[in-house]
Amino acid sequence: MDGEKNELRQRIRSSRAARGPRERAAADAAIAARGIALAERAGARTLACYLSGSAEPPTRALIDAATSRGIRVLLPVIRPGRVLEWAEHDGSERQARLGVPETAATPLGEGALAEADLILAPACAVDERGFRLGWGGGFYDRALAGAGSGIPAYAVLYDSDVVARVPHEAHDVAVTGVITPTRTLTFDR
Repeated sequence: MDGEKNELRQRIRSSRAARGPRERAAADAAIAARGIALAERAGARTLACYLSGSAEPPTRALIDAATSRGIRVLLPVIRPGRVLEWAEHDGSERQARLGVPETAATPLGEGALAEADLILAPACAVDERGFRLGWGGGFYDRALAGAGSGIPAYAVLYDSDVVARVPHEAHDVAVTGVITPTRTLTFDR
């Protein structure tokens, strides 16, 4: 199964690397609009999100839009043991040890994720049943599994990252839905 997962990850990486600055900027605005609409429908006062890296669907406009509407934004901080703690967005940013951007704000602990009304998570791909394929570290599988069953979790993807089938194992956590630049999908769970 690892070979199948890695093949899909490589295909997605190549597709994302081919996107130019204009396409990324358009995706940033569209994802922000869809994410805010979802947060408003959910009545979210606290949103857990992440600072996107250069190859990921952009989230900065979404984070800015949420904070400008008075929505509290929690961002992950990578800790040893493949654990994510959460910190309130304060505009600060640094490069994490894994080469991804993260907030430089003071962490509130792992349990802070339970304060979220909506979680927007990174993913490599999600299939039509809601199974999420991450990048192989298991950070978000652990975080989502420990977040509590009542918090909706949506993956932020490009349209081409929604696929017919994602190989999954028992520890892989499914998501409630997906946000892409052109659509918001909610899966029956």
